[in-house]
Amino acid sequence: MLKNLLRVLAALSAGLALSAAAQDAWPARPVRLVVPYAAGGPADLLARMVAEKLAPRLGQPVVIDNRPGNGGHLGGELVARSAPDGYTLVLATIAHNGAAKLYRNLRYDPTTELVPVVLLAESPSVLLVNVNSPVKSLADLLALARARPGQLSYGSAGNGSAMHMAAELLRYMTKVDVVHVPYRGGAPAMVDLLGGQIQFLFDSVGTAHQYLNAGKVRALAVTSPTRNASLPDVPTVAESGVPGYSSVPWYTISAPRGTPPAVIDKLNAQVNAVLKLPELARRWDALGVQPLGGSPADALRRNQAETAKWSAVIQAAGLHAE
Repeated sequence: MLKNLLRVLAALSAGLALSAAAQDAWPARPVRLVVPYAAGGPADLLARMVAEKLAPRLGQPVVIDNRPGNGGHLGGELVARSAPDGYTLVLATIAHNGAAKLYRNLRYDPTTELVPVVLLAESPSVLLVNVNSPVKSLADLLALARARPGQLSYGSAGNGSAMHMAAELLRYMTKVDVVHVPYRGGAPAMVDLLGGQIQFLFDSVGTAHQYLNAGKVRALAVTSPTRNASLPDVPTVAESGVPGYSSVPWYTISAPRGTPPAVIDKLNAQVNAVLKLPELARRWDALGVQPLGGSPADALRRNQAETAKWSAVIQAAGLHAE
């Protein structure tokens, strides 16, 4: 009996030692970073920029895997259901970190089944219309929406995306009747704005610049509390007649619940180092994002504060998505 007990204890000890060794060796193979939106949108571009610099620091490739669908939750659920070993991560957005209550039939709970590893960045959005639109200002857009209730449409990267929630906050605060058209990412939504199939959308400042510089779209307002340095002549939504309005999308890298703390801490440290690389400064500006960083606890606190804000908006506005 005693010999059997000793064998069990020895086996358990060996197993724990192997597990600790595996964590110390992480990563021993490529890491997959799931982007739950189509290629070409702000989340995708941010993920690719970070992955490029993170891979050499980890000593393993960081492979981008675009999994658009269900407002970002197709990719979110895939990661939540993956092995919690640090090899499958997700570029999480407001859909996962703040607006989960929008969905009544999710098959997972992103607020508990995805664990934030690091607060990656934040990026204000800008309200855009086609350059051929008669709308010249936010006041014009609101006046047109009130004159044609239910006839103006806006696009987004999907239900619960930052683009969607920015527009819904505007709709809620101004009481206008506009129609939401969800896409499988920000890039296809922009295609339809340029083609005239939708009348407006909120896009990341960084990704909007190429269309603004090409003279294809017109900027009406930015969603941040203060004006954006790259668009100094564009007023904020609050300045434009909607006092108190603020919507600043933020991004995290998140992992499945149960991922070893040692792996999370190692990944957090390496991403923080990437965010401070001086050679990325111009690329951050070009992408229109502000790198953040910090501890996993900092990311969790941001998620909790934003969840409280957006849950209140979702409930008050009666929003829901299947």
